[in-house]
Amino acid sequence: MDTKDLLKKVRKIEIKTRRLSDHIFGGEYHSTFKGRGMTFSEVRQYQFGDDVRNIDWNVTARYNEPYVKVFEEERELTMMLMVDVSGSQFFGTQQQFKKEILTEIAATLAFSATQNNDKIGLILFTDQIELYIPPKKGRSHVLRIIRELLEFEPQSKKTDITEALKFLSNVMKKKAIVFILSDFITDAYQHTLKIVGNKHDVTGIRVYDQREEAIPNLGIVAMEDEETGEHMLVNTASKKVRTKYSEYYQERVNYFKESFTRSRSGALSSRVDESYVKKLLGYFKARG
Repeated sequence: MDTKDLLKKVRKIEIKTRRLSDHIFGGEYHSTFKGRGMTFSEVRQYQFGDDVRNIDWNVTARYNEPYVKVFEEERELTMMLMVDVSGSQFFGTQQQFKKEILTEIAATLAFSATQNNDKIGLILFTDQIELYIPPKKGRSHVLRIIRELLEFEPQSKKTDITEALKFLSNVMKKKAIVFILSDFITDAYQHTLKIVGNKHDVTGIRVYDQREEAIPNLGIVAMEDEETGEHMLVNTASKKVRTKYSEYYQERVNYFKESFTRSRSGALSSRVDESYVKKLLGYFKARG
């Protein structure tokens, strides 16, 4: 992609996603995540109406009367976008690849955070960390993130969400709002997700194509695994083959839902031909 075409694409995405974040998600984003990051301010004597969960038992025992911890809302939050750029993101049977939808969602979230004067960082991952952009503020920073999402060429095509989560833990010492954008056709990340979810406010956004849910009966079809590059002939006329694939796919979906539930993290799924705008808005309203 030459520079002129890239700038056109960046501008097109900016216009679309900034309009969404300005008119729809700006207020919803703020009401959903404001006050999620709190810093300790002081200890004072308990007053009628105070939340008993904020009682400082050490100080209370020392002075033999109840004291509570006072917290202040962190005015400035940090959003981390973790985006899967493995080979499977280039799958799509509708008008767009999953990668294009992931880019639009990431850009919309980034502009929503910018409205709130928050910092935004980016992690592009496969089975390794492909790119890390430390959190910063501002429109020019968001445009850089969009450019990378559009033109970055990963070294690997495989997926390892666990490694990406471990990297996040190493670089983000303070609490952050974390969005993981992927098709989540993988597993073995539940334990690490639970650890990350205890510290950060995590949301998984699963983007998928309807053709991934089941294999149609098309006879013998030549297929290629986008992540391994393996070519194979698949007899899609076989009911056993179709059933086995559907079961495998549903296991991945169930694992995604269970993993985010157990880690007390948020999760939503959006098909490429559905409105991710409605899905995000519904999610924000439910959490706000």
